[in-house]
Amino acid sequence: MASALIYLLVVLVVAAVIYLLATLVFGRGEQLEALPPGSTPTRLPAGDLAGSDVRALRFQQVFRGYKAAEVDWALERLAGEVDDLHGRIAVLQRQLDAAGEQLREARAADAEQDRPAPAEEPADREE
Repeated sequence: MASALIYLLVVLVVAAVIYLLATLVFGRGEQLEALPPGSTPTRLPAGDLAGSDVRALRFQQVFRGYKAAEVDWALERLAGEVDDLHGRIAVLQRQLDAAGEQLREARAADAEQDRPAPAEEPADREE
């Protein structure tokens, strides 16, 4: 029985040493430095988002982690969508401003046409 416990302890120590050596040699597979415990790099501005805000977004890595290539791909696609939407909004805002200006001009022209011409009084008026 004692030899089985010693054998189990030796196997656990060898496995732990191999794991630590592999971690030191190959790293955790991340591109960013590990964060201090309790902190997170996930930050977004309170106001409007831009594509650069989404591109700068990072998530804290945990023991189970995430596949960085997939998350980076998703973030890049999301950033492109945000940039595209901001571009569409700008175009629509310019079109709306132009249509509003045309409407104001049309209303001003209609108001000018609807005004009655000043009444002219005849010079000799017979009663």
